[in-house]
Amino acid sequence: MKKSILITGSTDGIGFQTARSLAALGHRVLLHGRSVDKLQKAQQAIHSEFDDAQTESFVADLSRMAEVEALAAAVIQQHESLDVLINNAGVFALKNPVTDNGLDLRFVVNAIAPWLLTKRLLSHMPATGRVINLSSAAQSPVDLAALTGQHRLSDGAAYAQSKLAITMWSRELATSLGAEGPVIVAVNPGSFLGSKMVKEAYGREGKDLQIGAQILTRAALDDEFAAASGQYFDNDAGRFTSPHPDALDPTRTAAVVQAIEGLLS
Repeated sequence: MKKSILITGSTDGIGFQTARSLAALGHRVLLHGRSVDKLQKAQQAIHSEFDDAQTESFVADLSRMAEVEALAAAVIQQHESLDVLINNAGVFALKNPVTDNGLDLRFVVNAIAPWLLTKRLLSHMPATGRVINLSSAAQSPVDLAALTGQHRLSDGAAYAQSKLAITMWSRELATSLGAEGPVIVAVNPGSFLGSKMVKEAYGREGKDLQIGAQILTRAALDDEFAAASGQYFDNDAGRFTSPHPDALDPTRTAAVVQAIEGLLS
């Protein structure tokens, strides 16, 4: 059965390659990006490669919660249901890593916006639906003061903490939903893949992006992920495994979720 799949940050990198893979399989792919021009180019590239591709595009700046809300509303308005949400968009090294309201952009884009988008779209997803959250091998304990904008972190620390935060809330949300679904899974698509983010942060080309696209496509479609809600898949190891210990700690996880909810209230 063909599915409707929303991929955030799908104008380049792993997101775009995943969109290509899913379009090639005949699924309806909802592309997201911040730039109308980049979205048009991504859409044109997919359609030039696959004549019968079904794509749509949605513009939103995920550092602005009003635009995240508008993105969710647009998807709900234009589609009877959404089968898969891939929270792929992410940021690392930035010249100005602070939002207008004083929060760290890494936390906002990598963990807070995906939480809000997911929560808004849950009622529009079937129990068999899936939310695939992009985690990372880089995970470190979340400093709640940094998460809430009270002090600053280095690029690497903010990124690693934001990736643990999304891994933590993935498990928490999966537990709260239970059998009612949809499946919530955190995935490390692979370390040092050749995305723009890796090139800018580390000055290196990185590994083949298809490594990440292939695991995200599997996570969206394959049976191996159908009963994996709350789990963490590490593509470096090629299997489901344990995330950072804090993601398995209900008290620490609840504190992170409460902090995120507090920022959105």
